[in-house]
Amino acid sequence: MPVLIDLFMTFAKIGLFIFGGGYAMLSLIEDICVEKKKWISHDELMNITVIAESTPGPIAINCATYVGYKKGKMAGGIMATIGVVMPSFVIIFLISKYLERFLEIRWIANAFCGIKLAVGILIIDAAVKMVIKMKKKPLQICIMVVSFLFVMIINVMKIRFSTILIMLSSALISIFVFVIEQKTKKEGER
Repeated sequence: MPVLIDLFMTFAKIGLFIFGGGYAMLSLIEDICVEKKKWISHDELMNITVIAESTPGPIAINCATYVGYKKGKMAGGIMATIGVVMPSFVIIFLISKYLERFLEIRWIANAFCGIKLAVGILIIDAAVKMVIKMKKKPLQICIMVVSFLFVMIINVMKIRFSTILIMLSSALISIFVFVIEQKTKKEGER
């Protein structure tokens, strides 16, 4: 039972103190779940991120569910998921009741301007940590650089393009290279 409470409280804290969605949460999830509590490894977090990004649902909830399930099976997954969702739900519920009056308070409006900047920095922090810990293979580096440049170009030119297509293209390229490497390896063994 203490594991379930720990999972709930840990992810409630993550859900309460982070703004900006899943990518902004990755830095905090890494700090708490990988560095401090050692519930998962850096590689597992990168794998969770890839899987969570390519499955339905918010990335933070998918990450919380995975970590919770790993530590406490089904009950752990449920407690971690509820923990990460509850603070946002309560805050949004309260804000929605008083939204117009809430945003009229000048210091709150200014706080949200600062929060937007902090969210961008948290997302960059998570990305840099993932790149640093990534296994440096030429294909992975090439895909990362090309994808980054492509995303920057489409954003600067204000072209509507789904990043899901970039993910799918990257996966297909990786599979294609893997198949060719395997085929070459088998031919070399003959």
